[in-house]
Parts: sequence; C-alpha cells; structure tokens
Amino acid sequence: MTTTTPAIDAALPPKPDWRARLRCADRVLLAISALLIVLLIAAPGQAVASLRFLAAALASIAPFLAISVLVAGWAKATGADQQVARAFQGRETVAILAAAGFGALSPFCSCGVIPLIAGLLAAGVPIAPVMAFWLASPLMDPNQFAILVGAIGVEFAVAKTVAALGIGLLGGFGTLAIVGAGGLADPLRPTVGRPSACRAKRSLKPPAPVWRFWTEPERAQMFVTESGRSAWFLLRWLSLAFLIESLMVVWVPGEAVARLLGDGNAFAIPLAVLLGVPAYLNGFAAIPLVSGLIGLGMSPAVGLTFMLAGGVTSIPAAMAVWALVKPRVFAAYLAFAALGALAAGYAFMAVMAWA
Repeated sequence: MTTTTPAIDAALPPKPDWRARLRCADRVLLAISALLIVLLIAAPGQAVASLRFLAAALASIAPFLAISVLVAGWAKATGADQQVARAFQGRETVAILAAAGFGALSPFCSCGVIPLIAGLLAAGVPIAPVMAFWLASPLMDPNQFAILVGAIGVEFAVAKTVAALGIGLLGGFGTLAIVGAGGLADPLRPTVGRPSACRAKRSLKPPAPVWRFWTEPERAQMFVTESGRSAWFLLRWLSLAFLIESLMVVWVPGEAVARLLGDGNAFAIPLAVLLGVPAYLNGFAAIPLVSGLIGLGMSPAVGLTFMLAGGVTSIPAAMAVWALVKPRVFAAYLAFAALGALAAGYAFMAVMAWA
C-alpha cells in the first residue's frame, strides 16, 4: 500500500468538485438536458414530438434569427454600440426624449445595460434621462424586433416598440418630476465605484464608429466573435423556450388560459403585470412562450403586458439594479415598469378593438 507525503499531495492538482463544476455549467443547457431526460423517462413519445416541434420552430424563425445575429455583430464591430452617451447630451427634456428613443432601438439586454448605467450616473448624467434609457433599453432592440416579427407578427413587434418608447418617456419625465420635488438625489449606493473625472469625460465622448469595419482585422474578428456569441445565446434560450412551448400546446388546457388571461377576464391585464414581474425568464425566451399562450387563447394585449412587465424586472436584472442604486430609486424603477406595462396593455387592447 502506498501513501503520498504532504509535499507530494500539495503538488498534485486538486480533486474536481462536482458542486463547483455544476456552478460553472451552462444552466440553460442543463435545463434543456434535464427536461429532455424527464420526458424520455416519463413520456418518450412526447420527447420525440417536442424535438420535432423544436426543429420546425427553429427552422421557421431562422431568417429572423440570422438578421438579429448579424445586427448584433455589426453594432459591436463598428463601435455603434458605444454611441449611447451621445443621446444624453443637451437639455434634460431633450435628453429624456433622445434617451428613450435610443434605448428602444439599442441592442442592450436588461443585464448588459447595467455597467453602462453605472458609468453614466457616475459621470454626472442626470437620473431622469438615465431612467428613460434604463427602462426602454431591455424592452426592445433590433434582435427582439426581428424575432417578434417571425414568431408573433409585425403588429405585435411595432406595438412593443411603441410601448418601449412610451415606458421610457414615462420613467424619464416621471423621474424628472420627482427630482424637481426634491427626491431621488444621489441615486448610486455608496459601495458602487465611481470613475475618475477623466474616465467620466471619456465615457461621454466615445470614438466615432468605423462603418467599414471589415477593413480592420481586429474589428472583422470582433464581428465574427460577437455574431457567434449572439447566435449561441439566442439558440440556447429559444431552444429551451420552444421545448416548453411544445409541452404547453399539449398539456396546458386552452380553456383555462382563455379563462385566466383571455378576453373574458376583466382583470387579465393587471394579472399579467403581477405574473410577469416575478415569472419572467428572458426577453428572447418569452417570445415563443407568449406566442404559444396567444395560440391557446390569451389576448395579444395581455401577452404584450406580460412581456413588458417582466422585461425590466427579470430576477437577474432586478438583482443587479438593487445592487447598483438606492432603494428609493429601485422602487421608482419597478413602479414605472409596472405602470407603463399596465397602460400599454390597455392601449393595445383599445387599438385592437378599434381596428
């Protein structure tokens, strides 16, 4: 029997820890794998049907997925995604309008926008235009618009874009009114790092975009890398969402959905706000899920409300916001998101009834 000395033990690589490996594993892929394993054990026929549903759904949405991936790579490679700060220059009222509009069109998710918001606030940008951008940005971007057109329809995509702009304006001008009354001063938590004056100055003056990015090898590589990253991100989340949708189509009673969130329930839109805030998964994953619920009888206006209510309040994003700003700013952030989603849902329902 052989033993090792302490010195040899110290030189050996550490034994793998399954808990550490689990923490580092891709949770989306783990969820997909776990779902398929459960289906193969409990309902093998449904597992095959769900895989066929997934393949057909991805094939139908492939052109729109390709467009969204290429747009993300283009924005990163050209440097267009660094031009956000320009939207906040000028008078505060004009800055709110520009910030809401830019936010509704910028390719940032609810979590990816957090570092940018921290830099803008630390650079001295007023909280009102920042709030407008913060609320509008995760609700819509070129990627989501393309996916929405393919999955639900152009009318729904346009409605969500208009709603993103409206919620951004509501948050921006609402915050401006609160600040005018003496509230929301010094929004950042004391523990949040504040960049130096030089860094702040640079953050508000990004370099000009390089539109012919393919002429520079580094930018061309950046385009390939970012496009690949976006494609992998979208494929994982959409695959999980389509698998869940395949089960909803089979196992969720359409009558129950129509009764709970359909046109016959006078409280469907407020209920969608209450369900959307805690239950939301991901901006892209929610698209096929909402599409499936609409097919089961849910009103498109309620689906829009659900997506808007959760778009800025998904658990990862909310945790990041909580860590960044003081509680009263966080409360205003949640309130504007809920009120905006509620108003947008009723407005979309009125437009649908009028049309």
